Amino acid sequence: MGNTLYLECYAGISGDMTVAALLDAGADKEVLDKALKSLPLHGYEIEISRVKKAGLDVCDFNVRLDAEHENHDHDMEYLHGHAHPHDENCPKDTACEHEHTHSHEHVHSHEEHHHPHIHRGLKEIIEIIRQGQLTERAKETAVKIFHILAQAEAKAHGVPMEEVHFHEVGAVDSIVDIVAAAVCLDNLDITEVIVPFLCEGRGTVRCQHGILPVPVPAVANIVEEYQLPVKLTDIEGELVTPTGGAIVAAARTGSRLPAQFTVNKIGIGAGKRNYERPSLLRAMLITEKSAWQTDGLKENLKKADCIYKLETNIDDCTGESLGHTMDKLMAAGARDVHFIPVFMKKSRPAYELAVICDEERIKELELIIFQETTTIGIRRVRMERTLLPRKKDVVTLPEGELKVKRCVLPDGQERCYPEYESMVALAEKSGKTFWQIMNAFKQTKENS
Repeated sequence: MGNTLYLECYAGISGDMTVAALLDAGADKEVLDKALKSLPLHGYEIEISRVKKAGLDVCDFNVRLDAEHENHDHDMEYLHGHAHPHDENCPKDTACEHEHTHSHEHVHSHEEHHHPHIHRGLKEIIEIIRQGQLTERAKETAVKIFHILAQAEAKAHGVPMEEVHFHEVGAVDSIVDIVAAAVCLDNLDITEVIVPFLCEGRGTVRCQHGILPVPVPAVANIVEEYQLPVKLTDIEGELVTPTGGAIVAAARTGSRLPAQFTVNKIGIGAGKRNYERPSLLRAMLITEKSAWQTDGLKENLKKADCIYKLETNIDDCTGESLGHTMDKLMAAGARDVHFIPVFMKKSRPAYELAVICDEERIKELELIIFQETTTIGIRRVRMERTLLPRKKDVVTLPEGELKVKRCVLPDGQERCYPEYESMVALAEKSGKTFWQIMNAFKQTKENS
């Protein structure tokens, strides 16, 4: 089932804050270092250290660019709109992404500098990610974050997404931050990410194209597109960077914390900016504490979890197209999908398509249904559900290790279910049939 991550964004969120918090929460530094070194990317070094922030000992993740790639755009005075000699050295290329996306997380001294004006498009960046020695899940997460970022910038600048380019001087640390976040999420086996809201500042901030209001257009577009809850604060400055917003949009699965949970590990990441509110991001690995274990069935039902059901009747769509739709819906985060044959008015044969999902996925999944089927309307129902406590485990069979899921019933009984993908993999590896593996599992289960 993986682990659940709760991100506490009271001081906003950025790429480097996210990576630092995840490292502090237990992500393996060696795994991260190996993954980053495998990228066909140069011009930087990473530095992981402990710093004091508001009297707290926290983790800091820093991408140090070399002299050729360095940009010095992030001292606080410059960010708040005061003029600087740098303005004359960087041409305002409106087809390029502003530096919020690529180097927003880093505060440097601001000196006059010259740099090559080279660009990387989304296609080139994705190719860099694909060539790295990362797990498939980490690659998919990193690519998804960059897609969200490019989409937001394309909308802000009024250009197609493929025309959004990232400056060479900024794309380096942006790629590192995003890939590092994806690797850490994968390394911690995060499958659920809860972000109740993002705190954001106010006022203005300087970017390559001038002085912009906070939230900057890219962040505003991400917040709108992915319906991220935002709380505005009185802090004069930008708390949520486009990279941070894109990470939340890509990883977030819910906004509601369990009624009861235990905290397994806490990590705190430091930001680089100095505002009235300490620039800190707290990440907690949590485990839901089932009400079965404490308050009994009645209380558990009172605090029941909620889920949404999307439903539509389709009378002019083939089974093959619905099968393709099901695959796309599951890949986009649906919890379950099914379609069943029905008869509609005038005895027309049809299908009823039903999708179970979290509230945060409704917009994206409805768009897929409209795009991939012929329906012109979708019903939406909010439903309560009762969940059994569950955990992942492994059962050793003569043919090898089989992944299983263990659930606990209200009366304390335990049930164990084999994972389908693991059953298939073990059958293929051992040369036995699916049912032979199933019988071996049942026999092992009876003897245990």
